[in-house]
Amino acid sequence: METTTPEIVSQLAPVWRDVLAGAYEALRTVVDGVEPDQWQLATPCAEWNVAQVAEHAAGDQRAFAAALGVGTGPAYNPFSPSGTIGDGPVALVAAALSETTTAWATVTDDTENVPTPLPFGPLPTPVAAVLCALDAAVHAWDIAVATGQESPLTEELSGPILATATGRIEPLRDWGAYGPIVAGEGSSTDRLLRYLGRRPQN
Repeated sequence: METTTPEIVSQLAPVWRDVLAGAYEALRTVVDGVEPDQWQLATPCAEWNVAQVAEHAAGDQRAFAAALGVGTGPAYNPFSPSGTIGDGPVALVAAALSETTTAWATVTDDTENVPTPLPFGPLPTPVAAVLCALDAAVHAWDIAVATGQESPLTEELSGPILATATGRIEPLRDWGAYGPIVAGEGSSTDRLLRYLGRRPQN
């Protein structure tokens, strides 16, 4: 894993809150836009349908919240989503985003060791928060692609996420959410998607 440098922390410090809020809004909006007959559609996450991706994304957010001391974390394995949890994906995602928004409000910009559920443990606030945002944003894109919605990823969102993700998600590829890097260039959004094992919809 790439070492977290003062440069990346400094780069992210002014923007991490906006990136996190943008990623959460992307996930919330896309999930709200899913039609009742679309939850079983296939997604770019090859083994998961739309409902399962939403459930996975909600579980990951609750795991971050629990690491920060808010809530008890997901009551299921986010990497083995059934797609049939509780009151449905919309309510599940809304509750998770509410919980994790509360959790991130408890940290300061300059905390050097923010607990995370990630395999490499505590990270500086800006890096930890943007990695949390990455999860919400990329799964929002997965759901948007599967259901014919407009991509929620903007250059303003993708640029900081790509800078943070590069060299840091290798331990996560084996978990199933991120595939092998897809060769190619393009915008920050295209390069982020390729880095996370996805093919941009151009």
